[in-house]
Amino acid sequence: MMEIVYAFIGIGLLFNLLGSLGLLRFPDVYTRLHAETKCTTFGSIFIILAVIAYAFLNKSVGVEVIAIHSVLALIALLVTNPTGAHAVARAAYKSGVKPIAVVDDYKRVRE
Repeated sequence: MMEIVYAFIGIGLLFNLLGSLGLLRFPDVYTRLHAETKCTTFGSIFIILAVIAYAFLNKSVGVEVIAIHSVLALIALLVTNPTGAHAVARAAYKSGVKPIAVVDDYKRVRE
């Protein structure tokens, strides 16, 4: 049954690695933010699922507390990660960083 935990950890690490590669490979701040935010959020979901599965499989004392804390951490991550990325992208745009690899629809709206 520990294979489930290993699979969750493997999937989570894979997505975190893909986010890191996107951070290195993409040309501008907007595409880098997109890759890092999406991949690390999805990777963290699987890492937290691995923690919960490990606690349930080992019948740890206070497994409910571990599950509740893990879910609360996941909720905090799901709220703050996209919000922070949006704030960084907006600040970059307002400071004059132009998108390279994406279409600038916001420029047409402002003009």
